[in-house]
Amino acid sequence: MTAAPTPAVPERGWRAFWNRGGWWKAALVVVGYLGVYQLLPLLLLPLTRPMMDEDLFATPGSVFAGLVLPVVLGSIVLLAFAWSLGWLPRPLFGRQPVRGRWWMWSAPVLVLIPVALRLFGIDYAEYSAGVIVMTFVAGLFIGLSEELVTRGFVVTLMRKAGHGEWAVAAVSALLFALMHTVNALTGQAITTVGFTLLYTFAFGILMYLTMRVTGSIVWAMVLHGLTDPTTFLASGGVDEVGGGAEHPLLALAGPATIVLIVGALVLLIFIRGRANPRPARIADDAAPAQ
Repeated sequence: MTAAPTPAVPERGWRAFWNRGGWWKAALVVVGYLGVYQLLPLLLLPLTRPMMDEDLFATPGSVFAGLVLPVVLGSIVLLAFAWSLGWLPRPLFGRQPVRGRWWMWSAPVLVLIPVALRLFGIDYAEYSAGVIVMTFVAGLFIGLSEELVTRGFVVTLMRKAGHGEWAVAAVSALLFALMHTVNALTGQAITTVGFTLLYTFAFGILMYLTMRVTGSIVWAMVLHGLTDPTTFLASGGVDEVGGGAEHPLLALAGPATIVLIVGALVLLIFIRGRANPRPARIADDAAPAQ
């Protein structure tokens, strides 16, 4: 005579809260990351202020203090958060649960074209070797942290809540774009911030498609990690529009970016699929009452 199976014990506590997913929890993670990214470097300001230069890319120390340190600290906090949830290596770095389609390969191609144009068009003589190396190091950590937040945590939380892949892609790209509204606090022109939001939304769609078609978030991190430093060195600033257009390859990077944006918006229309069935609606999955 076989014993009756032991009924499953409902998961409770910290991990249970996050494992139920939800779009507002995804937004909460993004806000929390922005807080860490903005506030932790302030605690070290007495140590880093002597390194800072008015021109961010004047010295390796300035690049480290202004670009590398915030994203390194953010990456450490994100990985610690993922470890606390038991999401390392899966689901964050695991194989994608929804298969990609052949047409999704156009996403990494659209991203690589402007990257290649900038990579071979940058006037490297304008920068010291240390600045160039430190800028690419910053890019790798930007790719790690921002993709981990949006294509990692946001996508996972949306999927755990049972949302379809169109919503997963759109929300992760939207939250990625909204992360860049903090640039308005630095005094950037509204037109620059507006274009950055449009570009980052489109870029987020392409990163989602890259992750899905390659089956791994790692490739989205790599592409992201190449995009930012080549953009910084080509334009001479962070989220600057234009700059360095006297080189013919850099002049082509602008139109290639427009094609990237249009292509991403078109590709978004065709995204389909669902990673997980929609769970039964419970109070914790709903947005908090206003």
